[in-house]
Amino acid sequence: MIGYLQGKIIEIQRSGSRVILVLDVNSIGYEVQIIPRIVRELPEFGETIRVSTHLQIREDQMALYGFLSAAERDLFRQLISVSGIGTQLAISLLDTLGLQNLVQAIVSGNTRILSKTPGVGTKTAERISLELKAKLVEWRRQAGLAKTSTARLTPEIQEEVEMTLLALGYTGSEVMQALQAISQNQQLTATAPPEDWIREAISWLGENV
Repeated sequence: MIGYLQGKIIEIQRSGSRVILVLDVNSIGYEVQIIPRIVRELPEFGETIRVSTHLQIREDQMALYGFLSAAERDLFRQLISVSGIGTQLAISLLDTLGLQNLVQAIVSGNTRILSKTPGVGTKTAERISLELKAKLVEWRRQAGLAKTSTARLTPEIQEEVEMTLLALGYTGSEVMQALQAISQNQQLTATAPPEDWIREAISWLGENV
């Protein structure tokens, strides 16, 4: 497996809806398909960048997919594990919704949001949410978060917030610290939307982790 590549940006190629980033890594040019949306986040040509990668090997070809974060790469891997979801549809989901919105839609079972992605119908959206939410529930259990409770949060909202933060790449201990800290914020009520808690937790984590 190739977990990541670090090299100089040589070229951006476009072929239909596909965007290929060419990286020079020790004088070897790697072609890496990336999410179209992240092109505007890339540094200038000749600058060095590190991308988390997924290598797909088939009988007739190998393909590399690149992401600006390991969390984005990991969600891509989870998406293509769902029956009927190929690499291009997974890329499209990440491109259309972005990491955080996509995770929240999966966790909350919001098939309407998932269906905004071209090629994703209601049944496909339901399958994505059902299969991946089950995996996130198990992930949360393995992280030990299922055994904890925050007094100011309802269990349902806490579960959604914790699963979303885990899928965004934060560790179980970081999630617990953040929830304990932001629980002191009296402006956040126990029944506030999960998005409010998630936003506050990410803000706290950005300042303290």
